[in-house]
Parts: sequence; structure tokens; C-alpha cells
Amino acid sequence: MAVKAVGTWVAGFRQIGRSDLGCRRAVAGAAAGPNWTLEVSWARGRLECAGVCVKPVEDVKSVEDENLSSAPVSSEVDGGAENAGADEEPGKLNRDLPNGLLPKPLSLTDITVSSHGSNVRVAYQGCPGAFSEAAALKAYPRCVAVPCEQFEVAFKAVELWLVDKAVLPIENSVGGSIHRNYDLLLCHRLHIVGEVQMAVNHCLMTLPGVKKEQLKRVLSHPQALAQCEIALSKLGVIRENVDDTALAAQLVASNDLRDAGAVASAQAAEIYGLEILEERIQDTPDNITRFLILAREPIIPRVDRPFKTSIVFTLEEGSGILFKALAVFSLRGINLTKIESRPQRKRPLRVVDDSNHGTAKYFDYLFYIDFEASMAETRAQNALAHLQEFATFLRVLGSYPMDTSS
Repeated sequence: MAVKAVGTWVAGFRQIGRSDLGCRRAVAGAAAGPNWTLEVSWARGRLECAGVCVKPVEDVKSVEDENLSSAPVSSEVDGGAENAGADEEPGKLNRDLPNGLLPKPLSLTDITVSSHGSNVRVAYQGCPGAFSEAAALKAYPRCVAVPCEQFEVAFKAVELWLVDKAVLPIENSVGGSIHRNYDLLLCHRLHIVGEVQMAVNHCLMTLPGVKKEQLKRVLSHPQALAQCEIALSKLGVIRENVDDTALAAQLVASNDLRDAGAVASAQAAEIYGLEILEERIQDTPDNITRFLILAREPIIPRVDRPFKTSIVFTLEEGSGILFKALAVFSLRGINLTKIESRPQRKRPLRVVDDSNHGTAKYFDYLFYIDFEASMAETRAQNALAHLQEFATFLRVLGSYPMDTSS
């Protein structure tokens, strides 16, 4: 199955009186429905935009369609519970078992398309037991969770139809934004179709029988180590970075490291046969990570539940131009929940004339914004139409239901 374009439109913009604010606005010569993707550019002295309808309305999945399948709960891909020894506890893999019994993370060299069956296959970055796996199972409790070596692999797995969706972290209440995933959102043509917010409980774990006093080093993801700064400083151990928290637990178990501990989830300790010495060692008790759910196709925006919309745009250089861009939301009572700026990688510097000191160079930024409104609402549509007057580039990354769970 492949995405099919069923129509295109191109429209210039003209200035008329703004009906919603009593000022001037830009309007398209053709309206874009919820199934159109929007590209905006400045060319030939005027603002132009083009869109492609990726799927007819009757074929696009509704929000309810994004929910669970009827498949049994499973987080294993290549190896299943049926391969485990009969004397093992259900749901637990002994650390002495060969690694082949665990799902093998996808890598960039994996090009064989898997059979979907009736299960929702959800990619995440890390090994089994990672917090991202828990987020995937929270979003889709009956899904098949597919581990990937890198964030980039998870994006590609969705694009190549290896999986149906990907769940990836975007920000943490202690560690801040995951900038790599912001960059990948722009590099790939996936759509945000949901979000998951999870409380993260960092546990210090070791091989059975190892005491805190024996530890000389602790392994984990850099973000996890940074979130446990106070506890690790008291231990006086060396901190070693690995690709994800669950991998740290796996390395300690598989290499029989009796001088090393790992910071990971309680689930990782159970999977790899480690003993938890201390739970909740993070610096702040309320440690929340927000994850994005990505898919090949967008969902239809609705107004019967709280929605959030994510966009990215660039602006021309000018006094107060960012204030004007943000004001289009404030004027319509739209709450901004996230503002992130990232230098453009392909054109990081902007050269401008400075009458006092000659030519000056500034970073040229991309602005990522999340706001609380559905693209099905007129106020959101008017706000983006207004923003197009200042933006040199604008892309809607997704309009999706907010995670209102605790």
C-alpha cells in the first residue's frame, strides 16, 4: 500500500481586510482541507503556497482508528516467550540466556519489509526495557514494540513500511528538549498523530549481590545520568554514556560487570536479571518525558476533544518580527505550550548590513511551536494565514489529540 496524491492546488496570496481581527491578511485562492499538506515559499515577489491531498477523506483514519488492535500483548519481534526455558518466570528473561532470545534492534541495513498482520507495529529507539518501549505500550497497549538502534532508524522504519508508527521522546521536564528529534522532524515527511507523557522512574541496578560500595562506574544514557546528578555525585562513581538506559542494563548483565551499575527502568532490571539497589534516584520526583507518535499519514483534526498543533517556520530578519509572529496566536486566544528555536543546518548564518559596524552575521533560525488548538478550528486557520505574512517557510508537523492523562 502506498500513499497516493489525488489532487494538487497552487495559490497566490493577496491582501484584503482581515475579517477576524479587523486588519489586513493574506488569503489563499483555494482552501486547504484537513487532508492537504502545505508548503509555503516566497518567489517572484509574492508569497506562494502549494499543497497535495495525500488521501481522500473517507480513507483517512479517524482518531478512534489510531487506538488499539485486538492482538495479544507482546513486545517481542524476532524471539518470543515460547523460546524461553520452562523453568523461568513468565515475562522474565534470565541474564544468562543467549541474546538471541531478545528482539534484535533494527539497523539502517535492515531492508526487508515485515508482515504487518493485524498487529500495530510501533518503533522505538533503544533495547527492550527502555522507557521509550514503555511509552509505546502506553500509547498502544496491544502493539508489537519494535526496538531500533537509533532515532534515525525509527523514522526510516515508518517511511519504509517496516512498522506502522514510531514513538520518540521530544522533551523532558529536567533535561529539556531532545534536539536530534527536532532536526529529524524536518528531515523526514512523517506526521505527528499523538503524544504520550510518562513519569520516568530511574533505578540504580547491579548484578545480584553487588553493593553500592563496590561500584566504580555507572552506565546509562547521557540524559538519564544528567537527571540523576545528585545521587551519582554522592556515590562518587565514574559515569559512562551508552545509547540508551536499557542497553546499560544489558551490558552490565551480559558482561558480568561487578564494578559497574546501570541507571534504567525497573522493567529493564527484570528483563536482564539485575537487582535494584535504589529507586527514584532522579534529582526531582516529578520527572516527566513527553513522546511524539509519528505516522506516514496525518489524522483528521477534530473539535470534540483537546487538540494540539505543531508547526515549524522561518522568518525574515527585521525589528520585532518574532513578536509579530507570536502575536497572531495571542490575538486569537490560542495558548502556546512550546517554543523551540534551532539554527538552520544548511544555511546557519544570515548576513545583514549594520550601519555602525559594517556587515554583521547572525544565526538563521527555525522556530518550532506547539499550540493548543485544532486545525479544524477557524481561529487556528486564521492564525496560520496571518503568520504566512511574516514567514518565509511554514510547515504543519501535525494536529493531534493532547495527552490529558496523569
